[in-house]
Formats: sequence, C-alpha cells, structure tokens
Amino acid sequence: MIEMSNLCKSYMTKYNQTDVLKGINFSVAKGEFLSIMGSSGCGKSTLLNILGCMDKFDSGTYTFDGNNMQMLNAKDIAVFRNENVGFIFQGFHLIQKFTALENVEFPMGVAKNDKEHTRHRAKTLLENVGLGDKLKNKPYELSGGQQQRVAIARALANNPKLILADEPTGNLDEASGMQIMSLLKQLNVENGVTIIMVTHDEKCANYSDRIIKMKNGKIIL
Repeated sequence: MIEMSNLCKSYMTKYNQTDVLKGINFSVAKGEFLSIMGSSGCGKSTLLNILGCMDKFDSGTYTFDGNNMQMLNAKDIAVFRNENVGFIFQGFHLIQKFTALENVEFPMGVAKNDKEHTRHRAKTLLENVGLGDKLKNKPYELSGGQQQRVAIARALANNPKLILADEPTGNLDEASGMQIMSLLKQLNVENGVTIIMVTHDEKCANYSDRIIKMKNGKIIL
C-alpha cells in the first residue's frame, strides 16, 4: 500500500540546514497497524506529516497504492487527503463551537456528501465509538477520552484507507489511553483500516502489528 525509498527532508534557515529525514526506506501493507517510536526530534512526526501529504519531501520516492505522490499538484493532494487519510492528533483539534455530531460531519461536508447521508453516518460513527448519547455536546462538555473518541469518529468520516495517529493518548490518563488504543485496534481488526501511529508509549505500541524505531532521522529497527 505504501512504499518509501531513500526519502529525505531538510529544513533551511538563514544560517544552516537541518536534515530531519535521512534516507527513509520502509513499506506498509494494507490493513497493517504500524507504530513509529523514537525520542523527540528524531523525525517521526515529520515522517507522519509527509505520509499524510501535510508536508513535502526533498528527494526520494513515496508511492501510495502505486501512485507517485510527488507527481500530485496542490488540488490533487487536497483531494487525496480528504478521500484517503484520516488524522488523529494528540490535542484532539476539535472545533470548539461545533457539537460532537457537527465535528464528525465537517469533513464529509468538505467532500460534498449528501446532507442526510452525512448526518446519518456521523451519528452512526459516534454511536460506534460509544458516544451515541453525546451527539449534541460540545468539546468542552466532554472528557479528554470522549474528545479523542469524537476525533476518531471524525477521522473515519470519509471511510479512509489510512489513519495517521500522532500521540493519540498523549493528553489522556492511562485508563482512557488504553480505551482509545483498544478502540483503534478494534477498528484495525474489524474494519481493516491501515493505521500508522507515532507514540512514545511502549504499552500503546504493543497494540500494533509492527514497531519501527527512529533515531536522528533514520530508521534503526
């Protein structure tokens, strides 16, 4: 499903160049649950952003379902993200003035789905993550674990092939974090969704099928 070959990424400042990714080579199979671990600054979040086409790379190749991602223009990239990728962030990134239902509906609105279909799917997704009784609640009325469940439902809104999760339990207590991990594992096993997760937590990483470790911009394991 995903292939990266000799992928490199640097950031330039006025005085120097920082090499963040230094020849990344790896592949991810369809339906796999992969964890990426490593110390802060090793490049794992940059790699995740490139996988989701939120950031560009300098050299090397990245293919998704056989498509060379470097050949896509800005419009194609936006369509690709909306149709293929769901994002889950450490900080939830919910729209505070929206209800849980409206937060899940939002990406489907961007995709121009039928309004009735959008409302039904959002409701179903929230019920599936255990929030059927919280449809009208706004984020500040929900616990951290509940907010992350809304974020997961939102990530699934357009039936993505890939979910990218960046420290999804980082702002949660241990019990809530393990509940979120169980939910992600369930989605992976039962729905066949491919998941790539960045985490510092080995307990979280153990939910995945495979763990890769990064150090100084390189995959070391």
